[in-house]
Amino acid sequence: MNYGLRCGLLSLILLLTACGEPQKAAPELLVYSARNEHLIKPLFDRFTEQTGVAVRYVTDKAGPLLTRLQAEGENSPADLLMTVDAGNLWQATELGLLAPLESEVLNSHVPEHLRGRNNSWFALTIRARTMVFNTDKLAATDLSTYEALAGPDWKGRLCLRSAKKIYNQSLVATMIATLGETQTEQVVAGWVNNLALDPFSNDTKVMEAVAVGQCDVGLVNTYYYGRLKQQKPELPLALFWPNQQGEGAEGRGVHINVSGVGVTRVSKNKALAQQLIEWLTTEQAQQILMDSNQEYPVNPKVEINAELQSWGTFKSDQIDVSEAGRLQATAVKLMDRVGYR
Repeated sequence: MNYGLRCGLLSLILLLTACGEPQKAAPELLVYSARNEHLIKPLFDRFTEQTGVAVRYVTDKAGPLLTRLQAEGENSPADLLMTVDAGNLWQATELGLLAPLESEVLNSHVPEHLRGRNNSWFALTIRARTMVFNTDKLAATDLSTYEALAGPDWKGRLCLRSAKKIYNQSLVATMIATLGETQTEQVVAGWVNNLALDPFSNDTKVMEAVAVGQCDVGLVNTYYYGRLKQQKPELPLALFWPNQQGEGAEGRGVHINVSGVGVTRVSKNKALAQQLIEWLTTEQAQQILMDSNQEYPVNPKVEINAELQSWGTFKSDQIDVSEAGRLQATAVKLMDRVGYR
């Protein structure tokens, strides 16, 4: 048998063998994400490089994603839900969309007050909702607590974002859990009375108003401050950490919220989905999240980067962040009653 014939027969045998044993599809996960693509793609790409597990994603706002998961029901292709604010994650749990997880890795990486009921979701990053002030008009010693901003000394000096945004709803909800509804209503009514301007549509506009002196102080998420100061470092703005001293509620610490993720109840790939969440809470992934969006890591082993360190250290409120969801509807009604739109 000549060489060419032997090669031809060998190729045919290999082809028939391959046809008889179909190749298994590479493992793949689908994430429904309320986080923007530029934040999640580098993470998912790195996870795929290290594990061989491909990660696809669909991005949208939290509300539409929850509605989509409900409508798809048992036929949903989604393996994970990733979103921001504990209120959204709490709602996903209440709707029965997420599966409880048992993971010693996650329990060691994520503090208990930053997890959902029965470990149905886990925080990935922390964002503080704190005060930003005009350094040309105020000193840090002029500020103290969230509640103090309701006092008469701040008449016409406060700027806020719209009450329609879940970030402010969660802040008020956790205040209700700590202070009670009556006292919280008095505080929020005082804020409204002290507004220099109508509430703004976003945190950046709040900071810009503070910077040009339209108001002296506002409430914002820390990562918005980080973004703006990167773009315009000359702005006379600084952060202040409220509720750091005193007993009880007065010294409870800064309000924090989270971005987080959970495995969908109907996922066909729960073990792989849990593996992705565990990886997202590792020091490597947490560093990427912190550096890309100026958010604080949930894993206590991760060293805070230089930029976040420059903002100073703070004591955070240790209340279970799920309270932001449980009391969200109550908070919205309270804000409406006092005219906070």
